[in-house]
Amino acid sequence: MLSWLCGRVVAAAVLLVAVWGIGALPDSSVRSLVPPVGGPRGPVRILRFYATTGSIAQGDKAQLCYGVQNAKSVRISPSLEPVAPAVNRCMEIVPERTTHYTILAEGFDGNVVTRVLTLVVAPVPARRRERVNLISLPGGTAGATRGRV
Repeated sequence: MLSWLCGRVVAAAVLLVAVWGIGALPDSSVRSLVPPVGGPRGPVRILRFYATTGSIAQGDKAQLCYGVQNAKSVRISPSLEPVAPAVNRCMEIVPERTTHYTILAEGFDGNVVTRVLTLVVAPVPARRRERVNLISLPGGTAGATRGRV
């Protein structure tokens, strides 16, 4: 009986060290291969994928937010910072031009779902040139007025 109990304790310790070792790995893709114990089962779903605004001026910032369910991995392209499965996560983006973002979520069953959004980036208007109008003043002198083109 004692040897059986010792064997169980050693097995539990080995399992604990193995789980701790996987959790210490810097690459989250290894951890995502194992579905959570007692976690919800079902198809992978994209719960949300949106930008906090529909359009921005060039150089401005926006938030790109996503949420997935039952996903073992998530990718967003064009490639942003590393992303991981999350129910609700936002990240700051500063696109240089109008960009089409695609999220791809892979489920534990191998199924893949995608969604696309477009963030319009409007160019910053060029500074208006000033126009100088020469006018004749009484007494034969010339003067200038400034106005916008």
